[in-house]
Amino acid sequence: MSTTLPPEIPPGALDDQTAARVEALIEEEEGAQNRFSGWLGWVGTGVALAMALFHLWAAWDIVPTTTLRFVHVGFAMALGFLLFPVARRFRHRFMPWDWLLLAAGVYVTYYLIAGGDDLLDRYVFPEPMDLVIGWILVVLVLEVTRRATGWVMPVVAGLFMLYAFFGNLLPPPWRHQGYGTERLIPHLTITLDGIFGTAVDVSASLIILFTIYGAILQLSGAGKFFVDFSFSATGGKATSAGRTVVLSSFLLGGPSGSGVATTVTLGTVAWPMMRRVGYRPDDAGGLLAAGGLGAIISPPVLGAAAFLIAEYLKIGYLEVLRMAIVPTVLYYASLLFMVELDQRRIGAKHAAAGTEREVISVESPWALTKKYGFHFSSLLAIVVFMVLGYSPTLSVLYAMGVAVLLSFLRRESALWPRKLAEALASGAVQSVGIAATCACAGIIVGVITLTGLGLKFSEIAIQAAGGNLVITALYTALIVWIVGLAVPVTASYIICAVVAAPALIKLGVPDYAAHMFVFYYAVLSEVSPPTALSPFAAAAITGAGPYRTTLQAWKYTLPAFVLPFVFVTDPDGVGLLLAFKPGMGWGDVVLQVFLAAAGLAALSAACQGFARRAMAGWERAGLAIAGLLMIFPALVEAAFGNAVPAPHWIGVALGAVLLALQWRGTSRAAAA
Repeated sequence: MSTTLPPEIPPGALDDQTAARVEALIEEEEGAQNRFSGWLGWVGTGVALAMALFHLWAAWDIVPTTTLRFVHVGFAMALGFLLFPVARRFRHRFMPWDWLLLAAGVYVTYYLIAGGDDLLDRYVFPEPMDLVIGWILVVLVLEVTRRATGWVMPVVAGLFMLYAFFGNLLPPPWRHQGYGTERLIPHLTITLDGIFGTAVDVSASLIILFTIYGAILQLSGAGKFFVDFSFSATGGKATSAGRTVVLSSFLLGGPSGSGVATTVTLGTVAWPMMRRVGYRPDDAGGLLAAGGLGAIISPPVLGAAAFLIAEYLKIGYLEVLRMAIVPTVLYYASLLFMVELDQRRIGAKHAAAGTEREVISVESPWALTKKYGFHFSSLLAIVVFMVLGYSPTLSVLYAMGVAVLLSFLRRESALWPRKLAEALASGAVQSVGIAATCACAGIIVGVITLTGLGLKFSEIAIQAAGGNLVITALYTALIVWIVGLAVPVTASYIICAVVAAPALIKLGVPDYAAHMFVFYYAVLSEVSPPTALSPFAAAAITGAGPYRTTLQAWKYTLPAFVLPFVFVTDPDGVGLLLAFKPGMGWGDVVLQVFLAAAGLAALSAACQGFARRAMAGWERAGLAIAGLLMIFPALVEAAFGNAVPAPHWIGVALGAVLLALQWRGTSRAAAA
């Protein structure tokens, strides 16, 4: 069992040094795993396969929710202590303390399951052994999370526990009555409001199934086909390099939901072509990282946090997919705007130098589609089953069956029993980090609910913003972004959904819009240092500086920074989520989409400094203002009230005038 580069990367695509750097960055997200051979390797594979088979059975049959959550965390602890060393210097060795921790995890899981309803009933008056087991569970969860994801998340959870114990010593408004071990530990470890709360429920019932589904697709060759098809479909054109990254990031990222894996897979194949057509290393790395970010916000997976949105809001997962459609389309449209402007800028430089860009010859996509086109079913199968009325759990289960059956259409993609078992075990291993993160986040959420910190924080944020919705949204975005700098996307969403989102909801923002706002800003941790793993991985491939690459990634991911404000500050902005307020119609949705697309185009040109020709500084500033007026008119209204009527139409007019001047200047230059 081992962590390796994504299977779409062909052997020899990276030199050994670059491959080592990239794999180290992947390990920062997924943990540094042991590589065991012999009987330990068989044990690791067997435990992972057992975990996958248990969850497949639980998806088909009825398993009590407490049992499912207990067993899920138990498997995560067992695999975590088996596959993730206590420190890098102990890699590939199973030490005595690992045996002890693994045995403790198994015993704690047995104690919780055997306790049954009696254990749940006595959480108010716990027995001494309940407290001992509770403390052991907390320590085990913190340690397995540290091994799988790093120090930050356990430290944050530990600080929240200290707040629960000693909050009575703090000044208002942070003060609370303070809680002892007899009250806090059972709340975190026995009830369904702590470690075994909503996050673990979603991880056990949905997220692990999607990771197994993704592993099945990868082992059947779907990921490789998506990359090959994208290069084939866009090859030989002047804009093929950038367009290929955009298309393949959507096709590859949609089913996987992993930003770093998508970035690495695309970078190893796309970077040589991007270099040949004139991309600078930092520009190329920024675009690759932006493509990786798209994997987390693209249906049908949207990363683990999307399942949590559905659970917190008590809505169907199909509803979350529906809300994500327009923002995803606009995100990729903005990337295409950037790519087209890149090619204009690069083309102008080549023309001035008197050189021609290389035209890359690629195979027609038709042959690929005839051979492997059945992989496209993976983009649709889950959604089709949900539209037919099946639950998300059964939908992904049936989609797995479809993927396995279709794999036998080609000999090289066929999932025979041994290969299928490898895919199931791989999917289970990939879920360990997420399960540990969700369990650790449950400690934080449990403290927040017990102490009432979420309500206090909302009141503080609203008071600090003077009750102004726009300022509250800005504060909320900043808070989510800061939290995301320290913890993974899933944990960032879990924490901020109970801390930051209520402030927006209190000011009249629909709950679904507030949660989507928090989700998109939590995703930004993927491209924000010090946890900017996607840009750092892209920089390792292209050879650019990691922070210059991160700055370029911010440029390309501009929609993820700006567009969410439309959801919460514009009364009709929920139209971008395909939601309707009273009195709204499809015409309002079309208008919102037009304004957002036009605004993103203006901002893209301003960021690139190029439209029909290179821009002067005042032109870039003018287009940036025009884009903000179209996308975020509430910002002007918050600053100037009604003194500036219809700011979005002023933005449209300003953008049109500036583009007309660009066109006129280009025509004059051509005539001269």
